[in-house]
Formats: sequence, C-alpha cells, structure tokens
Amino acid sequence: MASMTYRAAGVDIDAGDALVERIKPLARATSRAGVMGGLGGFGALFDLKAAGFTDPVLVSSTDGVGTKLRIAIDTGSHDHVGIDLVAMCVNDLVVQGAEPLFFLDYFATGKLDVEAAARVVAGIAEGCRQAGCALVGGETAEMPGMYGAGDYDLAGFAVGAAERGDLLPRDVAAGDAILGLASSGVHSNGFSLVRRIVEAGNAGWAAPAPFGSGTLGAELLKPTRIYVKPLLALHRAGLLKAAAHITGGGLPGNLPRVLPAGMRAVVDAGAWPLPPAFRWLARVGHVDAHEMLRVFNCGIGMAVVTADPDGARAVLEGAGETVFAIGRIEAVGGEDAGEDAGEASIRIALPAGWPG
Repeated sequence: MASMTYRAAGVDIDAGDALVERIKPLARATSRAGVMGGLGGFGALFDLKAAGFTDPVLVSSTDGVGTKLRIAIDTGSHDHVGIDLVAMCVNDLVVQGAEPLFFLDYFATGKLDVEAAARVVAGIAEGCRQAGCALVGGETAEMPGMYGAGDYDLAGFAVGAAERGDLLPRDVAAGDAILGLASSGVHSNGFSLVRRIVEAGNAGWAAPAPFGSGTLGAELLKPTRIYVKPLLALHRAGLLKAAAHITGGGLPGNLPRVLPAGMRAVVDAGAWPLPPAFRWLARVGHVDAHEMLRVFNCGIGMAVVTADPDGARAVLEGAGETVFAIGRIEAVGGEDAGEDAGEASIRIALPAGWPG
C-alpha cells in the first residue's frame, strides 16, 4: 500500500505556512499599545495597563459576514469582506463604551487558495486599522469535504475595554435627541433576501447597478462602515448617552435594546433620505415598509442618544460622519394604550408611500 500523506488527503500544510508569512506584515501594521509579542504563539497576549486602563471592564463580541460572502465568492471580490467582519464586531463593542483592543479571525475553507485568503486577511487588517485595534491572531482551517470548491467562511472575535465608570448606556432620559449616522450601504445583514431579490429581478452581479455607478455586485459589496473612532470621540467628550448598531432587526429591533424600561424612541423615517439601493430592493422585491425596516438598516448604520444634539453633531461631522436628527426619547405613560411602561419600545413614523 502506498504511503498516505496529509496533502493527498486534501490539507496542504505548506500552503498554510505560506499564508502565515503573507499576513505577518499585515498584522504587524495594526499593532497598538498593549500588544505583547506577535503572530506564531499559541495565544496572543495583551497588557491592559500598557494600553492606559486603570480599572477596566472587558467587553467581547463575535460575528460573521453572513451570506454576503456568497456574492464575494461568486464575483471573486475578496478585498472588502474582511472589513465587514471587523465592523460587525467592533461596532458592537463601541456602543457599550468600549475601545476595541484586539481582533482574531477564523477562516475556513475546503482547499486553501493562498491568494484569495491573503486578500481577505488584508481586508481584516484594514478594518482593524480603521477601528484602532490590533490583529493579534487567528485560525486558518483547511477542511476538505466540508466546503464546495472556492467556498470559505469567516468568523471574527473582538475584545475591547472600558473604564468601569464609562460603560454605556447610561442616564437616558425623556427629551434626549436621537441622531442617525449614515450607513455606507446594505452593510452585512439581509443578504439572503438581497440575493433572492436579485435572482427574482433576473439581474447578474456583473450588470450595471440600477442605483449606483458600478456593477450590481460591487455596489452591494460596499463594506460596512466602522463607527468606532467617531463614537469614542463623542463618548470622551461626554456627549454620548447610548448608541445602537443597526444590524439584523433594523431600527425597531436594535434601538430599544439600549433604552431603559419605560422609555420609547420616537423616530421619523422621513428625517433622512432613503438611499437608492434600498428603494430598488423594496421595489424589485415588493418588500413592504415593515419588512424593510426589520431586515435592513435603510440608510442608518448607527443611532446615538444625546442630550446635546448640536454639540454631538459638531463632533460627529468633524470626524467625517453624515448625521441626521431622526427622533427623540420620551417616557411611556399610562395613556399609551397597549404599551407596557415596564419595557423599552420604539415608534416609527413613515412618510406617505415610504419606501417607494
């Protein structure tokens, strides 16, 4: 019987080693205060004291990119999904008042394509750069028989920290303003519905986008916006009471999560322009207003609660964000029939004909 090898069974250790060498400089470029050592150890070390914390609380998050990966794989566009991966994790950290410190990734595939994987990790490194956190490690899993040819999956893991007295949300009160920060597109939620709509509309990823200047695939693959640095600036200025990352569940599912019991967010969907991509999705897919708001960010990627909307706007716009005044916080009183004063809630007013 001929001698068997791991490579003949479908796993190429040399390819894995080659990928590690490709990504080492990418990881080094994201180093920040607190990082100890580099890639290659069995675990990554981080010194919170060296990062400037005195009484820190650790905050962690994990997420993926969902079926947006299917479009990236089908179009061979691997450069930006790594940014999406980081964004989905670090945006969840910053809304709790935490500064992202370090990030790890998990890349799984049936047969390792070093070039494609390196492009993905380059995107992860870029996302870490935007968020100010370090890419300290990860795992590349080559698993023949588990994935189709060319397919891969991603998962991300982020850890941040906040001083104990700086955690969010806090002190949300009736009369506070709600500001919405513009999204960069569909971000990384709802892509199972997006793909079904594209299929129903007989459009291909290489076709010109009806709502943008590039191809349909390129427009839909625009990476998720990373809001970390603007929100940290707002928080450190003492102007941020709460923030909600608008992901799966949309505004209705996410904004109430950061409100105290007995408070309601009142939002006017006419306060910001619905981006053309969402109008197109609603029209081609015959998606009603309730479903659009529940599935997609509809142009608002982050919602913030503040007692000083003018001051907050100045900080956020100074950091490059597009800001809309989208609503306010009010107390739920006994006159609100059908609403439980012991729960946070939301009410969204829709302009006539929205989302058309």
